Amino acid sequence: MDKDNKHASAVSRKRVEVVAAVIIRDGRVFATQRGYGAWRGWWEFPGGKIEQGETPEQALRREISEELATEIAVGQHLTTVEYDYPDFHLTMHCYLCAVLSGRLTLLEHEASRWLSREALHSVTWLPADIAVLPMLAERLA
Repeated sequence: MDKDNKHASAVSRKRVEVVAAVIIRDGRVFATQRGYGAWRGWWEFPGGKIEQGETPEQALRREISEELATEIAVGQHLTTVEYDYPDFHLTMHCYLCAVLSGRLTLLEHEASRWLSREALHSVTWLPADIAVLPMLAERLA
């Protein structure tokens, strides 16, 4: 592939914008294991795509309600991760969140865990989610 074609493919790459909930309670963070798709079995912060007309905060409340039957309070923006997966470019906005009501019931995920700072690397995180771990480790210290 020549230089011009490589640049054209990078520009035309599919872009996906998502939000992720970094739910911290009692010094541990909530992580979920994907139950579907090409990355099934990998771990992530729960969330999903922002729909047209939604703010990131609205999208996050909707996604957590749909995926985990839980109402959350969306707090401070923690970070935005830009990551190039093989088939698309991901922009992931991560927010610190707290559970308001519900029991974090898994409706789409295979498993979940509350991870301490020491256990953050005990699961196989999605590549984009790995970028959040250093900031998270500081908060869990």
